[in-house]
Amino acid sequence: MAARAVVVVAAGSGTRLGLGTAKAFVPVAGERMLVRALRTVLSLAEPTLVVVVAPADRMDECRALVAEVAGAASEYMTVVPGGADRHASVQAGLAVLPDSVATVLVHDAARCLTPASQFERVFAAVESGDAVESGDAVAGGVGVVPALPVTDTVKRVAGDVVVETVDRSALVGVQTPQGFPLAALRRAYAVAERAETDDAGVFQAAGGVVRTVPGDADAFKVTTRWDLGRAEAVVAERAGVRSVDPRVDVRVGLGVDVHAFDPDVPCRVGMLDFPGEPGLSGHSDGDAVAHAVCDALLSAGGLGDIGGRFGTSDPRFAGASGDVFVRGAVELLRDAGLEPVRVTVQVIGNRPRIGARRDEMQDALAAAVGAPVAVSGTTTDGLGFTGRGEGLTAIATALVRSR
Repeated sequence: MAARAVVVVAAGSGTRLGLGTAKAFVPVAGERMLVRALRTVLSLAEPTLVVVVAPADRMDECRALVAEVAGAASEYMTVVPGGADRHASVQAGLAVLPDSVATVLVHDAARCLTPASQFERVFAAVESGDAVESGDAVAGGVGVVPALPVTDTVKRVAGDVVVETVDRSALVGVQTPQGFPLAALRRAYAVAERAETDDAGVFQAAGGVVRTVPGDADAFKVTTRWDLGRAEAVVAERAGVRSVDPRVDVRVGLGVDVHAFDPDVPCRVGMLDFPGEPGLSGHSDGDAVAHAVCDALLSAGGLGDIGGRFGTSDPRFAGASGDVFVRGAVELLRDAGLEPVRVTVQVIGNRPRIGARRDEMQDALAAAVGAPVAVSGTTTDGLGFTGRGEGLTAIATALVRSR
């Protein structure tokens, strides 16, 4: 059994981000924050137990996502529901770890670009920390936080009046993961006041000593839409895609799909369910949007079409969700040495109305494509079969490039 563990806190609602979904499930450049955070942990050299603290209402989705990311390392992964606040969520994650774990790191999934080197620094510092004599308080090691120096001038104010300039030489900004001896952190949380804002505060309030190691500028927390844009820019910078390199093979594909309405089946469009709306007929779930995206990706790669790759004669695809076809197309692209860069989709029809759920649909499609997806909708002013409300059309374009 591994002696190290990481608790990944991913239960936050993402209210300040304002995208209507749990923050850890929001894509950054096409890949969800939680996925990016887990990929980093999985790159660590030493076997590490991972506990993901997930939103209580998305447990099945989170378990499937974690299993997909972990692959052969799934036995090291556990998913537990979060609590009413971060304090309760961290406690839930700590509670399921075996006592054989010596060192635990607590990490926010929203700091999804934190490099693996920062995890290694924190682990090493905790494991080399001297025992602390602190009476009846926390003992048996030190807590460690990654920190960056404060570079802005800091003022103390009273209302809008500046009182004094604070000496910033003794100030730092702290990040995650924050590391501790597991037994000591459990004892600290057992006696902590919930007013503490981070794990180091909990540990220190219980008498523990907290030390710092150098942080990393890329380990910032995605809290606002500006942060999200910044994170996407960092990913682009890392990938070297600020501009199109003429040596990179870039291709464009087009996909179109049409399905008639069938009131006897559930309505699923753009990988979202629309209760109360008539569904779309088809051998699979009839998701015209997902099917158009699949065809656009295959077209861009010169890999045929959805009918040829996932035909109706194959019983495996009877009733399959659109996610199956999109991910299948991405896999075929990968096998051909290609990867998606961006996808756009236009939905043509009177219903279902997608405007209020556009962001949610873009997130769901982007998670399957692994790249940003833009969705728009329009009608035909009553003309044609879509105008008469007989069915739905989706047109997608995809940009892919060589890997």
